[in-house]
Amino acid sequence: MSGQLLKKFDQEDRSTIASSGMDDTEKTRSASFLQEDSKIHFSHALESGIEILPIEDALKKIPQASDYYGSAFKELNRDFPSDTKGGYFIRIKKGKTVELPIQSCLFLKNLGFKQKVHNLVIIEEGARAHLITGCSASRAAGEAQHLGISEFFIHKGGYLNFTMIHSWREDVAVKPMSVALLDEDASFVSNYICLKPVKEIVMYPTAVLRGRNSRASFNSLLLTHPGSFQDIGSRVILKAENTSAEIIARAVSLGGKAISRGHLKAESKNVKAHLECRGLVINEQGIIHAVPELETGYRDVEMSHEAAIGKISKEEIEYLCSRGFSHEDAQSIIIRGFMDIEILALPDILKKEIKDLEDKNLSGSF
Repeated sequence: MSGQLLKKFDQEDRSTIASSGMDDTEKTRSASFLQEDSKIHFSHALESGIEILPIEDALKKIPQASDYYGSAFKELNRDFPSDTKGGYFIRIKKGKTVELPIQSCLFLKNLGFKQKVHNLVIIEEGARAHLITGCSASRAAGEAQHLGISEFFIHKGGYLNFTMIHSWREDVAVKPMSVALLDEDASFVSNYICLKPVKEIVMYPTAVLRGRNSRASFNSLLLTHPGSFQDIGSRVILKAENTSAEIIARAVSLGGKAISRGHLKAESKNVKAHLECRGLVINEQGIIHAVPELETGYRDVEMSHEAAIGKISKEEIEYLCSRGFSHEDAQSIIIRGFMDIEILALPDILKKEIKDLEDKNLSGSF
């Protein structure tokens, strides 16, 4: 099926969709989903133990889907928009280990379209999976908007590595909303990458560690372009004993404004949590605002945070220039080192793929 998934799209849109992580050949994927505006183009699994289908179909065909729908937000007494259309339902069956990543893409195509989707991801007891979700916009999708509501349920001993790549345009506004609920011994790794221009992104995903020995990690790489506003945060609520969490962010401002938030809240004793934010401001028009928060009412916790914002040193630039690099190339090399994908805790099968995407996107930014 080489190159068949995106055959209905023109070459420019194919390239845009691919820039958000979609493998057109499916050679390195175990399931695929793509929605354009409100139209579902495809939704299928390539191996057993994986259910993937449009959310509306799941709510009609799978009785348990209605029980899950909205329940993660109810756990936090939070409201969520109900006027959604589209989104995916993914369930990994009990004990199943999915070696190849599952891929999904939410694509904006038409001028001014307001895309509102609701996604459900369920990892049953002892199951393991990697999910890469790409969100992108066509050149024609000027002044479009995206609202993505996602709920993750990782049951006892389950593991989910979720990587989200945003590849928007400079006039697109984005507001993802997500909640993850983790049971005993469950693990959730959330990786977020945004390297392209965007008008505005506001997001504050939350993970609730309600089962003993559960673990959550949020990692993000942000490149903020002139005219862009990114308010990116993560929150972990450690409800049960012996839970642990980590939030790590790298932000580079080329002239836009980035707010990097992190909130760790311990609601039980014997928990460990760490928050780290590092930023680089490349020119005087850029702004980075780090907002780290630690909260607890217990003594028997280990919680820490560190934040640092700076600039590229003159000495580093001069050293690389003395080695034959131009000023722009020297700056690009330093930023690539700063935006280290190793913080993303990616599986090997995705590491080179994401590295190639990062190199290509960063090269086009200078």
